[in-house]
Amino acid sequence: MGILSVIVAAVAAFMFGAIWYGIWAKPWMQDTGIAVDADGKPANRSDPKPYIISFVSVVIVAGMMRHTFALSGIDSFGGGVVAGFGIGAFLATPWIATNYGFTGKPMRLTLIDGGYATFGCLIIGAVLTLF
Repeated sequence: MGILSVIVAAVAAFMFGAIWYGIWAKPWMQDTGIAVDADGKPANRSDPKPYIISFVSVVIVAGMMRHTFALSGIDSFGGGVVAGFGIGAFLATPWIATNYGFTGKPMRLTLIDGGYATFGCLIIGAVLTLF
């Protein structure tokens, strides 16, 4: 059951990411400086590599969160939501902010990517506690 909960949580967070970055696509592309085609879409959108890396990464995060929850005795939906939010907001987002601070990226990019990390981890935490 453990691996199934990790995969379902990862899929849920990955799907949330598609929605999140769909909403924030234009400012995200501007702030990252990613190359765009004539239609204003990412030039590498047909390359599967970023999507594969992203999904594998979210599976790793979900797996580690499951392990951490098991060690910490987090087994309620509310506990999973709070812990997931905390992991995203207080572990992942500050790391993103540090990287972007040193590279001179705009604060808006930190908020976009940090928002995904925060709410994605919240979703993972919620889903993990449903199993």
